[in-house]
Amino acid sequence: MARILGISAFYHDSAAALVVDGRIVAAAQEERFSRKKHDPRFPKLAIDYCLKQAGLRPDELDYVAFYEKPLVKFERLLETYLAYVPEGFPSFRMAIPVWMREKLHMKRTILSELQGARKARLVFTDHHESHAASAFFPSPYDRAAILTLDGVGEWTTTTWGVGEGRRITLKKHIPFPHSIGLLYSAFTYYCGFKVNSGEYKLMGLAPYGRPIYADKIREHLLDLRDDGSFWLDQSYFNYCQGLTMTGPKFDELFGAPARKPESMLEQRHMDLAASIQKVTEDAVLRMGRMIHRETGMKHLVLAGGVALNCVANGKLLREGPFESIWIQPAAGDAGGALGAALFVHHQLLEGDRQPNGKDLQFGSLLGPVFSDQEVRQYVQQAGLPFHHYPDEPALLEAVAKILAEGKIVGWFHGRMEFGPRALGARSIIGDSRNATMQANMNLKIKFRESFRPFAPIVLQERAAEIFDMKPGEESPYMLIVAPVREKYRKALSPEEARRMQEDPDLRHRVNMVRSDFPAITHVDYSARIQTVDGTRHPRLHRLMQRFEGMTGSPVLVNTSFNIRGEPIVCTPADATRCFLATEMDALVLENHILLKSEMPQTATEPEKKKYLASFDLD
Repeated sequence: MARILGISAFYHDSAAALVVDGRIVAAAQEERFSRKKHDPRFPKLAIDYCLKQAGLRPDELDYVAFYEKPLVKFERLLETYLAYVPEGFPSFRMAIPVWMREKLHMKRTILSELQGARKARLVFTDHHESHAASAFFPSPYDRAAILTLDGVGEWTTTTWGVGEGRRITLKKHIPFPHSIGLLYSAFTYYCGFKVNSGEYKLMGLAPYGRPIYADKIREHLLDLRDDGSFWLDQSYFNYCQGLTMTGPKFDELFGAPARKPESMLEQRHMDLAASIQKVTEDAVLRMGRMIHRETGMKHLVLAGGVALNCVANGKLLREGPFESIWIQPAAGDAGGALGAALFVHHQLLEGDRQPNGKDLQFGSLLGPVFSDQEVRQYVQQAGLPFHHYPDEPALLEAVAKILAEGKIVGWFHGRMEFGPRALGARSIIGDSRNATMQANMNLKIKFRESFRPFAPIVLQERAAEIFDMKPGEESPYMLIVAPVREKYRKALSPEEARRMQEDPDLRHRVNMVRSDFPAITHVDYSARIQTVDGTRHPRLHRLMQRFEGMTGSPVLVNTSFNIRGEPIVCTPADATRCFLATEMDALVLENHILLKSEMPQTATEPEKKKYLASFDLD
């Protein structure tokens, strides 16, 4: 039996994962424990959790796998800086001390942080091998094509290959600095959002615009070929040598400097978002078609940060040549920890793998769980009033009634999700039929931009009826966008249509009712769908069935249980603090319900401000 710890660290969203005899036992991001968004530090707390979940000590580990090769990455950095001497010196001066102090000494760091694991063999996998392994090995397929896309690993930005049984083979790659991920991040930066976290915002902004700059992007920035390969003109960018993503030539091409964060969004920013989104979708679709021609595979698996672009995924699924696709829920660097561990087990140790038509990631519910007794002890010690429902049907009846009244509920149940999405374990939920739900959640609970859409959770058995999906098609990880079906749409009035095109205030556009489920229907009638079944999320599934029986609606709003700038909550204490500091109406902690109307005045305005100030709301 091989006990393998996978680690990703020091770049973005550090994480740990534990695989025992090929089975994924635990996985979590460091941010959930440290409460520091996208925490890049060595994932000591996440490792401690994984070991505890498995009942192992560090000295019982057989292998420790790191998700990339630091020396090869350092080589790329040095060669890039040398190519841009002396222009790249400011960036070099900032980056190299960190490398010399920490990143070059990963073996020493691992041995220091895991002192009991000195007998474990250390393995450093290639960055895109880790992504590919995270995509294929947990997938439901025995054979599949593989596509990985991100900013950059060591030297590679994109790879494709095949997975068969317990082996993956990467056949071709596209080298740095040519990167669809970095191109998308350049537009994220130019439109005033944070790189590595604002890409979701850019994707959500795109439907408000028109892709009028797409031809300009193809003409000047990106040579996108029919075979899926591409080349970027580096004279427009600054990410190789500077401290910004774009340079003066980029500003000149699009007629203005980069937008300042938090300043007013203009129509041109929406059009830029729509344009780069269109180009990204085209690139992903061309790559998919090329890989299908080269491999003849029926199925495709994806990982890497670009694989979190659920709009592109939806287009690839609907218009591409593959019968089905599967995307790693933790597609970014955090998932590299899982991929590294699985790569060691299957590829290096030739450990058995027996896919059965269902993925092996257990709904990505791989984080900590808290017993009803632990929850009871916490709320009693906190001195908070609560209602306890030892009988689940009574609990679900009470929660469904709260939701049917148009109230917003914090839902905390079972093991925490691994990856960037809340999938029904640490979620904020509400009635999707409520026309004001989106604005209320954005402004009063999430404290974020009002234009950002919310995702629906829909009963698996009703999904194809409500959304343009194939019968039986699943989207359990909220990584596919599909349109709301025509029969549920509502046409805009002539005045609303005019305002949709001309009104500069996105708050007015977003609040226009476009379907019977306005809280989850974006301006282009699309929705980022999560299907809920009785296997992965049995309690949530039963709640939604009860809600449907009460209201006739099989759809709820689902957003992550956190405020802007905060990681998704991990513990009952995290959830309660967020509940008290926002305008949520109710909090469900396992079998306990806390009602805001019954809370004592413990969360005063100064305390709320202190809580909110502890996170970066920018």
